[in-house]
Amino acid sequence: MTSNKLTRFERARIIGARALQLSMGARPMVEVTGSLDPIDIAIRELKENVLPLEVRHTPD
Repeated sequence: MTSNKLTRFERARIIGARALQLSMGARPMVEVTGSLDPIDIAIRELKENVLPLEVRHTPD
């Protein structure tokens, strides 16, 4: 049985990959107010569900 909820490892991997993209010049997909830290922006993008990423869980 699989869950739609991300594990902490999947969450860390997605945030890290997106933060790297942002630090290399990618445009944020959310309105940036306050912190300009790429990790903070990536976390906000993940929370607002605007990232075009999909995690596929394989059945056990």
